[in-house]
Amino acid sequence: MRVTDVLREKSLGLPTLPGVYIMLDGGGGVIYVGKAKILKNRVSSYFHGAHDAKTSAMVSKIADFDVIIADSEFEALVLENSLIKHHSPKYNILLRDDKGYPFIRVDTRDEYPTFSVTSKPARDGARYFGPFGYRHRTFEALSAMQKALLLPTCSRKFPRDVGRERPCLNHHMGVCRAYCLPETPRALHAEAVESAIALLDGKTAGVKARLEADMSKAAADLRFELAAELRDSLRAIQQLESKQLVVSGARADSDCVGYHAGPVKSCLAVLHYIGGTLLDRDVELFDTPIEPPDEAISGLLRQYYTKRGVIPPDVYLPVWPQDAELIEQLFTESSGRRVRLRRPRRGEKRRLVETANVNAREEVLRATTHEERTLKTLEWLQKSLGLASPPERIEAFDISNTGSSDIVASMTVFRRGKPLKRDYKRFKIKTLDTQDDYHSMEEVVSRRAERFKAGDAGFSELPGVMLIDGGASHARAARGALESAGIALPVFGMVKDDRHRTRALVTPEGGEIGISSDPAVFAFIGSIQEETHRFAIDYHRKLRSKGVTRSALDAIPGVGDVRRKALLRAFGSIKAIRSAPLDALRGVVPINVAESVYGYFHPGEGEDGDGGVAAADESGGIA
Repeated sequence: MRVTDVLREKSLGLPTLPGVYIMLDGGGGVIYVGKAKILKNRVSSYFHGAHDAKTSAMVSKIADFDVIIADSEFEALVLENSLIKHHSPKYNILLRDDKGYPFIRVDTRDEYPTFSVTSKPARDGARYFGPFGYRHRTFEALSAMQKALLLPTCSRKFPRDVGRERPCLNHHMGVCRAYCLPETPRALHAEAVESAIALLDGKTAGVKARLEADMSKAAADLRFELAAELRDSLRAIQQLESKQLVVSGARADSDCVGYHAGPVKSCLAVLHYIGGTLLDRDVELFDTPIEPPDEAISGLLRQYYTKRGVIPPDVYLPVWPQDAELIEQLFTESSGRRVRLRRPRRGEKRRLVETANVNAREEVLRATTHEERTLKTLEWLQKSLGLASPPERIEAFDISNTGSSDIVASMTVFRRGKPLKRDYKRFKIKTLDTQDDYHSMEEVVSRRAERFKAGDAGFSELPGVMLIDGGASHARAARGALESAGIALPVFGMVKDDRHRTRALVTPEGGEIGISSDPAVFAFIGSIQEETHRFAIDYHRKLRSKGVTRSALDAIPGVGDVRRKALLRAFGSIKAIRSAPLDALRGVVPINVAESVYGYFHPGEGEDGDGGVAAADESGGIA
């Protein structure tokens, strides 16, 4: 009995109770942890039915599983969080552990309190502000605040170093009050620290009001140097406020969450707001999970806010998790106040969530290489089309004609997702003189197969899949041609919607494989169809252009390429050649040829002409 069958039987014996399930590999390692409202239903679903590529890969690694029964769904959710953090399973969503959320620390019990940046708060009696989104921005904010309030940023320790040395350059630059001088009152330092704490608490209005009052009093007392210092500090704080350097997402009253799942990487983007004003942005990149978006959002929210340690009262989401009420309960208990999850359907909050989604998508695009996206696209095609392996080489065909004239076809080639233009081929239909796309396609694919069997170097490699511009009948014609040549290849048609966009692949039997749900695949197949169509149209136009010239000149005895070009160069157009007198023609080509040309265009005055079109040689990429 197969391992999957054994596990299916085992899963059907599980209780219909909530709990956590733990998937194990052949070595007993934990590869996935999940929670379930009903263990039996959830676990058994992994061992029957179809799954996407990543879930199938995970299931193929499962050698056994274990379960832990919980008293409630909420207990299962909390237990799942703990087990994921402990085991870091390969197939679970795992946010980066190396990204710390920095805090600003100050101990007001010190005689000269100083501000510093630390990774996490400690129970040491000091005050902590944060967390901030980025470590470098935290240092920038702290430095700007210290300079605005004229606090020391040097390495000197106070009161130990008071009076030991002359003031440093910061004092001469006007960004420090020289607390190292004995005559500088300690009260000034205490006042500046108090203002800094107020700024970190978001109480900017009070700080600005106090500075304005002190500045006015200094000016009234004719202490213009002090008034100037206070004025500069006030301006600096106003700049800090406008740039939001000292405002942390920790004080946000709402977060808007964005999520984007790419073929390789995915992203959670969180925008922090106070009163509708954007304070900060936080992004977390991770490998694309096996969970659908609603389950992924559930796990991401719990990991993100557990690690961050601060949760705003309102969190706006792009999709609604099934366990939203449990997450609200978890967040409310951990933060000590009511936390609400919301999914806005319209209005300003909906727009802000869409902005968060855009942020997440752009981060994924920047972080994912073209090669990674292409590999995932080809893997999708392999699975969805039932191919033996990802199609490294793809060949696509299209027919182009205007009525029954100049019927042509194109063959484009894509290797590893990129156009391989040196292998492009053009065909002129030989067996038809009327429009018939199905027979034209059959002829082209037959000729391609014959060239392969004959060992033609330009056709020596067969594709992993053949794509035909058209529906099931076109694909059926192409497959029939291959089968007649004794070649077995997967063939699919590319069909468009009413907006002329590629909407699906279709089998020769008429079965459709939708591609619109995967943006990368949708774009890839669409680009193949457009490129193949463009190549066919370009060739058709070229032949039509040549046909006009040939019908007028090439049928004339004595006019070849050299003389045709000489006539066109001298007169500029067929119309000018037709209107040219005989003497003018004799000045360009020999007398007998000039008479033939004149007689062709003036049949009443010379020999009859026939405007036939010479056949084109097939060379230089023409097959």
